[in-house]
Amino acid sequence: MAAFGIATGGSNWFSALALGVTLLKCLLIPTYHSTDFEVHRNWLAITHSLPISQWYYEATSEWTLDYPPFFAWFEYALSHVAKYFDQEMLNVRNLNYSSSRTLLFQRFSVIFTDALFVYAVHECCKCIDGKKAGKELTEKPKFILSALLLWNFGLLIVDHIHFQYNGFLSGLMLLSIARFFQKRHMEGAFLFAVLLHFKHIYLYVAPAYGVYLLRSYCFTANKQDGSIRWNSFSFVRLISLGLIVFLVSALSLGPFLALNQLPQVFSRLFPFKRGLCHAYWAPNFWALYSAFDKVLSVIGLELKLLDPNKIPKASMTSGLVQQFQHTVLPSVTPLATFICTLIAMLKRKASF
Repeated sequence: MAAFGIATGGSNWFSALALGVTLLKCLLIPTYHSTDFEVHRNWLAITHSLPISQWYYEATSEWTLDYPPFFAWFEYALSHVAKYFDQEMLNVRNLNYSSSRTLLFQRFSVIFTDALFVYAVHECCKCIDGKKAGKELTEKPKFILSALLLWNFGLLIVDHIHFQYNGFLSGLMLLSIARFFQKRHMEGAFLFAVLLHFKHIYLYVAPAYGVYLLRSYCFTANKQDGSIRWNSFSFVRLISLGLIVFLVSALSLGPFLALNQLPQVFSRLFPFKRGLCHAYWAPNFWALYSAFDKVLSVIGLELKLLDPNKIPKASMTSGLVQQFQHTVLPSVTPLATFICTLIAMLKRKASF
């Protein structure tokens, strides 16, 4: 309740929205959960029972640690609370372990850490000008934004049914955005740098952050028509931003640099041999491409045009970090996907 008290700021409707969605999350505790439930239980066990030098080498389970160090420390912190619920969940050898206490702890850990998301939503709402809002509560921009974020159905499904910590991570991102609106650019940059070392998938939005900070922070003045005054560029501000990124990265990766384990850490964070269809999470074209290859392979087997003994065993739907070779269509290399992604991102940035 303290978390909600911080976030309310005297707005009873915000308290009601936050409390209501929290009660709904509690009702979802006994529902279905995916393999990610075991993934995070295993990470609790790894970080709790093994020295840091073994975190990114441990492979007893197929669900190896493949998130950045800050998230590993996050799991480590949670594990010291988890031991009071069920010590057995922290045993690396207890693969696919589950108990009622383990379920309660992991579910409540997501609900509890969502307090950061609640606070971040409130901070974002403070950045909205509500002077032109309607008289009805449902017409107020702050209420609409709060309802859309706090009751985000996607987050409810992914975090509180499927099982992940995206609310906590989204809270970090929203808070960094709120700080930009509040002209607290250094703090916003710091929060985003921290976020990257919690979950590196946010690297996709790093170019947008970089462009925004260059335009809004490093350039200190505009012309009368709103365009950049190029001679207003501040190298001091640029260096200060770089220093933030460096210090956060040093804190995150420094211990593994000292252990000479950075290559191993990066091999876990960026498994370039991961299949294009990682448990059918691949979007758009690659999902269709792999599905078409599957159809062609089935037809080829039925017509005896393909040798079943020569068909790759790796499945594109197993969800494991492994290399998948297409059967009929040309296999897509990591370099090809990297180039396609880079071109798409550069085209998008050029359109700003």
